[in-house]
Amino acid sequence: MTSEITVGTGAGLDTADMVLNIGPQHPSTHGVLRLRLLLDGERVVSAEPIIGYMHRGAEKLFEVRDYRQIIMLANRHDWLSAFCNELGVVLAVERLMGIEVPERAVWLRTALAELNRVLNHLMFLGSYPLEIGAITPVFYAFRERETIQAVLEEASGGRMHYMYNRVGGLKEEVPAGWTGRARAAIDQVRRRMPDLDSLIRRNEIFLARTVGVGVLTAAEAAAYGASGPVGRASGLDLDLRRDEPYLAYGELSVPVVTRTAGDCHARFEVLLDQVYVSLDLAQQCLDRVDQLTGPVNVRLPKVVKAPEGHTYAWTENPLGVNGYYLVSRGEKTPWRLKLRTASYANVQALSTLLPGTLVPDLIAILGSMFFVVGDIDK
Repeated sequence: MTSEITVGTGAGLDTADMVLNIGPQHPSTHGVLRLRLLLDGERVVSAEPIIGYMHRGAEKLFEVRDYRQIIMLANRHDWLSAFCNELGVVLAVERLMGIEVPERAVWLRTALAELNRVLNHLMFLGSYPLEIGAITPVFYAFRERETIQAVLEEASGGRMHYMYNRVGGLKEEVPAGWTGRARAAIDQVRRRMPDLDSLIRRNEIFLARTVGVGVLTAAEAAAYGASGPVGRASGLDLDLRRDEPYLAYGELSVPVVTRTAGDCHARFEVLLDQVYVSLDLAQQCLDRVDQLTGPVNVRLPKVVKAPEGHTYAWTENPLGVNGYYLVSRGEKTPWRLKLRTASYANVQALSTLLPGTLVPDLIAILGSMFFVVGDIDK
């Protein structure tokens, strides 16, 4: 006689743990991630993030591309933060070569980096509610994205992969009257942001799905190296723009948005409030750009070679701390260029966050960790 094991929960039932694979699936989840879950009924017993499904070997490709070509590869790992990704590479190369970038280029870079941050955050502000069943916010978020996208596209020619940074500055001067149009776009987005804000921030269904769900403590966030909105929502008051300024941030007052709850709603609120901060910073930078004249890049030799040595440049990317460790042997290609990406650290925390939660809450937690899988797999 065979005994029958029932998979499920309930009084008087024998239960068995079930292994469930979430993914690898369509890029609607910001990339191809797989979660191996051990379930007891609808409760998660353990969770193992399995990565590598998008691995493109970018770090090895850097070693056979010259310093101008690697910018194109670097802007693709977090495809929602392309400008900021490029920035890390050129800052590392400029530091190693001792290049001083013209002041106008520095302020333009800072303005564009903040506009790129707004674009990144708006994507998650629209897609996160969508993942837990709220359809309307994504339309508002994309309306604002398109307003900012038009400004970045006019300057760089690209919508996602801008390729606007160069070693020594920017590709070219912005079009005539661009700063005025950029300021108008910022004003328009700032004026319309309350539409998205009031729709979702205090929505009782959204609150029920996110408040107290997926709590990441400050100690856990620090242990996993979580940074950016995820770390600051847990109370880690770290922002490289304020704490280790680069570009023009040393001359700006950067308000750092933090929360202490560390739950899904705190992570969403940090992202939302950060948009207002970034719009203000971008506007201050554009005001300064209008007061400056001069070139936006420096003349480079035909073959760019970084002197022998190594350096580490890190920036406050939209999703967190993004580091580039560059090692040069004095050749025209890097000997090694190692990426330290924000998404990689954020996703590690899922193995601690998910156990004990219910399957319906799993998607709410997963979406609130704000990662791009290309940024994990590089």
